[in-house]
Amino acid sequence: MELNTSVELMYNELRHQAAAQFPVNEAEIIDKAFSVACEHHNGQMRSSGEPYIIHPVAVAKIVLEYGMDYQSVAAAMLHDTVEDTDLTLEDVKREFGADIAALVDGLTKLGKVPLDIKDKEEQQAENVRKMLLAMSEDIRVIIIKLADRLHNIRTLNFVAPQKRRDKALETLEIYAPIAHRLGIRAIKEELEDKAISYLDPIGYKEIEDELSKQGKSHKEFLETIKKQINDRVHTVVPDAALEARIKSVHGIYRKMYMQNRNFDEIYDIYAVRIIVNSTIECYDCLGIIHDMFTPIPGRFKDYISTPKPNMYQSLHTTVIGKAGIPFEVQIRTWEMHHIA
Repeated sequence: MELNTSVELMYNELRHQAAAQFPVNEAEIIDKAFSVACEHHNGQMRSSGEPYIIHPVAVAKIVLEYGMDYQSVAAAMLHDTVEDTDLTLEDVKREFGADIAALVDGLTKLGKVPLDIKDKEEQQAENVRKMLLAMSEDIRVIIIKLADRLHNIRTLNFVAPQKRRDKALETLEIYAPIAHRLGIRAIKEELEDKAISYLDPIGYKEIEDELSKQGKSHKEFLETIKKQINDRVHTVVPDAALEARIKSVHGIYRKMYMQNRNFDEIYDIYAVRIIVNSTIECYDCLGIIHDMFTPIPGRFKDYISTPKPNMYQSLHTTVIGKAGIPFEVQIRTWEMHHIA
Protein backbone atom coordinates (compact mmCIF):
# COMPACT_ATOMS: atom_id res chain seq x y z
CA MET A 1 0.00 0.00 0.00
CA GLU A 2 1.38 3.42 -0.99
CA LEU A 3 1.23 5.72 2.02
CA ASN A 4 -0.57 9.07 1.97
CA THR A 5 1.89 11.86 2.91
CA SER A 6 -0.04 12.87 6.05
CA VAL A 7 -0.22 9.20 7.16
CA GLU A 8 3.50 8.79 6.60
CA LEU A 9 4.33 11.94 8.58
CA MET A 10 2.01 10.96 11.43
CA TYR A 11 3.37 7.44 11.63
CA ASN A 12 7.01 8.57 11.46
CA GLU A 13 6.35 10.83 14.45
CA LEU A 14 4.69 7.94 16.33
CA ARG A 15 7.56 5.63 15.41
CA HIS A 16 10.12 8.12 16.71
CA GLN A 17 8.23 8.41 20.03
CA ALA A 18 7.86 4.62 20.29
CA ALA A 19 11.60 4.12 19.67
CA ALA A 20 12.33 6.51 22.56
CA GLN A 21 9.90 4.75 24.94
CA PHE A 22 10.21 1.04 24.15
CA PRO A 23 12.96 -1.54 23.55
CA VAL A 24 13.62 -2.42 19.88
CA ASN A 25 11.66 -5.69 19.98
CA GLU A 26 8.53 -3.93 21.34
CA ALA A 27 8.80 -1.05 18.84
CA GLU A 28 9.00 -3.67 16.07
CA ILE A 29 5.64 -5.11 17.19
CA ILE A 30 4.09 -1.64 16.70
CA ASP A 31 5.68 -1.46 13.23
CA LYS A 32 4.20 -4.85 12.41
CA ALA A 33 0.75 -3.76 13.66
CA PHE A 34 0.97 -0.68 11.42
CA SER A 35 1.83 -2.84 8.38
CA VAL A 36 -1.06 -5.22 9.07
CA ALA A 37 -3.52 -2.34 9.63
CA CYS A 38 -2.37 -0.65 6.39
CA GLU A 39 -2.82 -3.87 4.44
CA HIS A 40 -6.31 -4.63 5.75
CA HIS A 41 -7.70 -1.07 5.74
CA ASN A 42 -6.36 -0.50 2.22
CA GLY A 43 -9.06 1.12 0.05
CA GLN A 44 -11.23 2.15 3.03
CA MET A 45 -11.90 5.86 3.46
CA ARG A 46 -13.04 8.13 6.29
CA SER A 47 -16.00 10.54 6.00
CA SER A 48 -13.39 13.28 5.56
CA GLY A 49 -12.19 11.62 2.36
CA GLU A 50 -8.87 10.62 3.96
CA PRO A 51 -7.52 7.04 3.97
CA TYR A 52 -9.02 5.12 6.90
CA ILE A 53 -5.57 4.18 8.23
CA ILE A 54 -5.21 7.76 9.50
CA HIS A 55 -7.69 6.93 12.27
CA PRO A 56 -5.92 3.92 13.87
CA VAL A 57 -2.56 5.73 13.60
CA ALA A 58 -4.03 8.79 15.35
CA VAL A 59 -5.58 6.61 18.09
CA ALA A 60 -2.30 4.74 18.60
CA LYS A 61 -0.48 8.07 18.87
CA ILE A 62 -2.88 9.31 21.57
CA VAL A 63 -2.46 6.02 23.49
CA LEU A 64 1.33 6.35 23.24
CA GLU A 65 1.25 9.98 24.43
CA TYR A 66 -0.64 8.86 27.55
CA GLY A 67 2.20 6.55 28.51
CA MET A 68 0.56 3.22 27.73
CA ASP A 69 2.56 0.04 27.00
CA TYR A 70 3.52 -1.26 23.55
CA GLN A 71 0.68 -3.81 23.58
CA SER A 72 -1.88 -1.01 24.00
CA VAL A 73 -0.31 0.97 21.13
CA ALA A 74 -0.32 -2.09 18.86
CA ALA A 75 -3.93 -2.92 19.83
CA ALA A 76 -4.94 0.69 19.11
CA MET A 77 -3.43 0.32 15.63
CA LEU A 78 -5.44 -2.86 15.08
CA HIS A 79 -8.62 -1.89 16.95
CA ASP A 80 -10.94 -1.75 13.89
CA THR A 81 -9.43 -4.57 11.84
CA VAL A 82 -11.45 -7.47 13.24
CA GLU A 83 -14.73 -5.52 13.05
CA ASP A 84 -14.22 -3.77 9.70
CA THR A 85 -11.91 -6.01 7.63
CA ASP A 86 -11.38 -9.68 6.83
CA LEU A 87 -8.73 -10.06 9.55
CA THR A 88 -9.92 -12.49 12.23
CA LEU A 89 -9.23 -12.54 15.96
CA GLU A 90 -7.36 -15.82 15.44
CA ASP A 91 -5.13 -14.05 12.89
CA VAL A 92 -4.36 -11.34 15.46
CA LYS A 93 -3.65 -13.94 18.14
CA ARG A 94 -1.33 -15.87 15.84
CA GLU A 95 0.57 -12.79 14.66
CA PHE A 96 0.67 -10.72 17.87
CA GLY A 97 -0.02 -13.06 20.81
CA ALA A 98 -2.87 -13.56 23.27
CA ASP A 99 -2.54 -10.25 25.16
CA ILE A 100 -2.87 -7.96 22.13
CA ALA A 101 -5.62 -10.20 20.72
CA ALA A 102 -7.54 -9.91 24.01
CA LEU A 103 -7.33 -6.09 23.84
CA VAL A 104 -8.56 -6.07 20.22
CA ASP A 105 -11.36 -8.47 21.17
CA GLY A 106 -12.41 -6.24 24.07
CA LEU A 107 -12.52 -3.21 21.77
CA THR A 108 -14.49 -5.13 19.11
CA LYS A 109 -17.08 -6.26 21.69
CA LEU A 110 -17.32 -2.72 23.04
CA GLY A 111 -18.35 -1.46 19.61
CA LYS A 112 -21.26 -3.86 19.20
CA VAL A 113 -24.62 -2.74 20.59
CA PRO A 114 -27.46 -5.33 20.29
CA LEU A 115 -29.72 -4.43 17.38
CA ASP A 116 -32.93 -5.23 19.30
CA ILE A 117 -32.36 -2.34 21.73
CA LYS A 118 -34.68 0.43 20.52
CA ASP A 119 -34.86 2.74 23.52
CA LYS A 120 -32.08 5.36 23.56
CA GLU A 121 -31.65 5.32 27.34
CA GLU A 122 -31.44 1.54 27.36
CA GLN A 123 -28.86 1.65 24.59
CA GLN A 124 -26.73 4.09 26.56
CA ALA A 125 -27.05 1.91 29.67
CA GLU A 126 -25.91 -1.06 27.57
CA ASN A 127 -22.85 0.89 26.44
CA VAL A 128 -21.99 1.69 30.04
CA ARG A 129 -22.48 -1.93 31.08
CA LYS A 130 -20.13 -3.12 28.35
CA MET A 131 -17.52 -0.59 29.35
CA LEU A 132 -17.70 -1.60 32.99
CA LEU A 133 -17.35 -5.25 32.01
CA ALA A 134 -14.36 -4.41 29.84
CA MET A 135 -12.83 -2.38 32.67
CA SER A 136 -13.09 -5.30 35.04
CA GLU A 137 -11.08 -7.46 32.61
CA ASP A 138 -8.45 -5.00 31.42
CA ILE A 139 -8.48 -1.24 32.02
CA ARG A 140 -6.33 -0.75 28.89
CA VAL A 141 -9.38 -1.48 26.72
CA ILE A 142 -11.10 1.60 28.11
CA ILE A 143 -8.04 3.83 27.67
CA ILE A 144 -7.82 2.82 23.99
CA LYS A 145 -11.58 3.31 23.56
CA LEU A 146 -11.34 6.82 25.02
CA ALA A 147 -8.50 7.60 22.60
CA ASP A 148 -10.66 6.24 19.76
CA ARG A 149 -13.57 8.50 20.76
CA LEU A 150 -11.23 11.47 21.19
CA HIS A 151 -9.97 11.23 17.62
CA ASN A 152 -13.48 10.61 16.29
CA ILE A 153 -14.88 13.71 17.99
CA ARG A 154 -11.96 15.79 16.74
CA THR A 155 -13.08 14.90 13.19
CA LEU A 156 -16.86 14.89 13.81
CA ASN A 157 -17.48 17.89 11.55
CA PHE A 158 -17.23 15.57 8.53
CA VAL A 159 -20.31 13.46 9.42
CA ALA A 160 -24.02 14.24 8.87
CA PRO A 161 -25.56 16.79 11.31
CA GLN A 162 -27.88 14.36 13.15
CA LYS A 163 -25.18 11.72 13.55
CA ARG A 164 -22.87 14.49 14.77
CA ARG A 165 -25.34 15.45 17.51
CA ASP A 166 -25.95 11.83 18.51
CA LYS A 167 -22.22 11.13 18.80
CA ALA A 168 -21.64 14.38 20.71
CA LEU A 169 -24.43 13.56 23.20
CA GLU A 170 -23.10 10.01 23.65
CA THR A 171 -19.63 11.46 24.24
CA LEU A 172 -20.94 13.87 26.87
CA GLU A 173 -23.09 11.30 28.71
CA ILE A 174 -20.95 8.16 28.43
CA TYR A 175 -17.31 8.72 27.54
CA ALA A 176 -16.45 12.01 29.30
CA PRO A 177 -17.77 10.76 32.70
CA ILE A 178 -15.66 7.60 32.37
CA ALA A 179 -12.56 9.68 31.55
CA HIS A 180 -13.40 11.75 34.63
CA ARG A 181 -13.83 8.63 36.75
CA LEU A 182 -10.40 7.42 35.61
CA GLY A 183 -8.88 10.83 36.41
CA ILE A 184 -7.80 11.56 32.80
CA ARG A 185 -8.65 15.23 32.96
CA ALA A 186 -7.14 16.29 29.63
CA ILE A 187 -9.24 13.75 27.70
CA LYS A 188 -12.36 14.50 29.78
CA GLU A 189 -12.17 18.24 29.12
CA GLU A 190 -11.48 17.93 25.41
CA LEU A 191 -14.35 15.43 24.98
CA GLU A 192 -16.71 17.77 26.85
CA ASP A 193 -15.61 20.92 25.01
CA LYS A 194 -15.87 19.28 21.57
CA ALA A 195 -19.26 17.75 22.42
CA ILE A 196 -20.70 21.10 23.57
CA SER A 197 -19.35 22.82 20.44
CA TYR A 198 -21.57 20.48 18.37
CA LEU A 199 -24.60 20.35 20.71
CA ASP A 200 -24.81 24.10 21.40
CA PRO A 201 -22.51 25.93 18.98
CA ILE A 202 -23.99 29.35 19.88
CA GLY A 203 -23.52 28.91 23.65
CA TYR A 204 -20.03 27.51 23.08
CA LYS A 205 -19.08 30.45 20.86
CA GLU A 206 -20.32 32.98 23.44
CA ILE A 207 -18.07 31.53 26.15
CA GLU A 208 -15.15 31.12 23.77
CA ASP A 209 -15.51 34.77 22.69
CA GLU A 210 -15.70 35.90 26.33
CA LEU A 211 -12.52 33.99 27.18
CA SER A 212 -10.78 35.33 24.06
CA LYS A 213 -11.87 38.88 24.85
CA GLN A 214 -10.38 38.65 28.33
CA GLY A 215 -7.51 36.43 27.20
CA LYS A 216 -4.75 38.92 27.98
CA SER A 217 -6.18 39.92 31.38
CA HIS A 218 -6.74 36.22 32.26
CA LYS A 219 -3.09 35.44 31.57
CA GLU A 220 -1.87 38.53 33.41
CA PHE A 221 -3.98 37.66 36.48
CA LEU A 222 -2.72 34.07 36.54
CA GLU A 223 0.91 35.14 36.11
CA THR A 224 0.58 37.70 38.92
CA ILE A 225 -0.99 35.16 41.28
CA LYS A 226 1.62 32.54 40.37
CA LYS A 227 4.47 34.96 41.10
CA GLN A 228 2.96 36.01 44.45
CA ILE A 229 2.49 32.40 45.55
CA ASN A 230 5.85 31.32 44.14
CA ASP A 231 7.73 34.03 46.07
CA ARG A 232 6.12 33.06 49.39
CA VAL A 233 6.04 29.28 48.99
CA HIS A 234 9.67 29.04 47.92
CA THR A 235 10.83 30.55 51.21
CA VAL A 236 9.43 27.42 52.94
CA VAL A 237 9.50 24.81 50.14
CA PRO A 238 12.31 25.83 47.74
CA ASP A 239 11.68 23.12 45.13
CA ALA A 240 7.87 23.44 44.92
CA ALA A 241 6.50 23.47 41.33
CA LEU A 242 3.57 25.68 40.29
CA GLU A 243 1.06 25.32 37.46
CA ALA A 244 -1.92 27.47 36.49
CA ARG A 245 -4.97 26.94 34.28
CA ILE A 246 -8.20 28.55 33.13
CA LYS A 247 -11.44 26.52 33.48
CA SER A 248 -12.56 24.61 30.39
CA VAL A 249 -15.36 25.95 28.17
CA HIS A 250 -17.63 23.07 29.20
CA GLY A 251 -16.95 23.69 32.90
CA ILE A 252 -18.03 27.32 32.49
CA TYR A 253 -20.96 26.28 30.26
CA ARG A 254 -22.36 23.92 32.89
CA LYS A 255 -22.33 26.59 35.59
CA MET A 256 -23.80 29.25 33.31
CA TYR A 257 -26.62 27.19 31.85
CA MET A 258 -27.29 24.63 34.59
CA GLN A 259 -27.10 27.13 37.48
CA ASN A 260 -28.37 30.14 35.52
CA ARG A 261 -25.29 32.26 36.19
CA ASN A 262 -23.62 35.00 34.18
CA PHE A 263 -20.01 34.61 33.06
CA ASP A 264 -18.95 37.11 35.75
CA GLU A 265 -20.55 34.92 38.45
CA ILE A 266 -18.28 31.91 37.86
CA TYR A 267 -15.84 31.83 40.77
CA ASP A 268 -13.39 29.09 39.80
CA ILE A 269 -12.40 30.13 36.29
CA TYR A 270 -8.82 30.29 37.57
CA ALA A 271 -6.84 27.60 39.37
CA VAL A 272 -3.27 27.25 40.61
CA ARG A 273 -1.64 23.90 41.44
CA ILE A 274 1.30 23.51 43.82
CA ILE A 275 3.30 20.27 43.65
CA VAL A 276 5.72 19.37 46.46
CA ASN A 277 7.71 16.38 47.72
CA SER A 278 5.94 15.41 50.94
CA THR A 279 2.52 15.44 52.60
CA ILE A 280 3.72 17.74 55.40
CA GLU A 281 4.81 20.26 52.75
CA CYS A 282 1.25 20.19 51.34
CA TYR A 283 -0.14 21.39 54.66
CA ASP A 284 2.69 23.94 55.03
CA CYS A 285 1.72 25.39 51.64
CA LEU A 286 -1.96 25.41 52.61
CA GLY A 287 -1.09 27.55 55.65
CA ILE A 288 0.80 29.98 53.42
CA ILE A 289 -2.10 30.25 50.95
CA HIS A 290 -4.64 30.91 53.73
CA ASP A 291 -2.30 33.51 55.20
CA MET A 292 -1.86 35.27 51.85
CA PHE A 293 -5.48 35.20 50.69
CA THR A 294 -8.97 35.07 52.21
CA PRO A 295 -10.41 31.52 52.09
CA ILE A 296 -14.05 31.15 51.01
CA PRO A 297 -16.02 29.23 53.70
CA GLY A 298 -17.16 25.78 52.65
CA ARG A 299 -14.73 25.61 49.73
CA PHE A 300 -11.93 23.64 51.44
CA LYS A 301 -11.58 19.92 50.68
CA ASP A 302 -8.95 17.61 52.16
CA TYR A 303 -8.62 14.70 49.73
CA ILE A 304 -5.25 13.77 51.25
CA SER A 305 -6.61 12.54 54.59
CA THR A 306 -9.77 11.30 52.82
CA PRO A 307 -8.87 10.25 49.23
CA LYS A 308 -11.53 9.95 46.53
CA PRO A 309 -12.61 6.39 45.62
CA ASN A 310 -10.34 6.47 42.53
CA MET A 311 -7.29 7.15 44.80
CA TYR A 312 -7.14 10.85 43.90
CA GLN A 313 -5.43 12.93 46.61
CA SER A 314 -4.98 16.73 46.87
CA LEU A 315 -5.87 19.67 49.06
CA HIS A 316 -8.41 21.99 47.40
CA THR A 317 -9.20 25.49 48.62
CA THR A 318 -10.86 28.50 46.99
CA VAL A 319 -9.58 31.92 48.04
CA ILE A 320 -10.00 35.59 47.14
CA GLY A 321 -7.06 37.87 46.39
CA LYS A 322 -6.74 41.64 46.85
CA ALA A 323 -8.27 42.21 43.39
CA GLY A 324 -11.47 40.53 44.65
CA ILE A 325 -11.18 37.70 42.11
CA PRO A 326 -11.70 34.17 43.49
CA PHE A 327 -9.46 31.30 42.37
CA GLU A 328 -8.90 27.69 43.34
CA VAL A 329 -5.62 26.31 44.70
CA GLN A 330 -4.78 22.59 44.55
CA ILE A 331 -1.83 21.27 46.56
CA ARG A 332 -0.40 17.75 46.15
CA THR A 333 2.82 15.72 46.18
CA TRP A 334 4.53 14.45 43.01
CA GLU A 335 3.34 10.94 43.80
CA MET A 336 -0.26 12.18 44.10
CA HIS A 337 0.21 14.12 40.86
CA HIS A 338 1.41 11.01 39.04
CA ILE A 339 -1.63 9.02 40.25
CA ALA A 340 -3.96 11.89 39.27
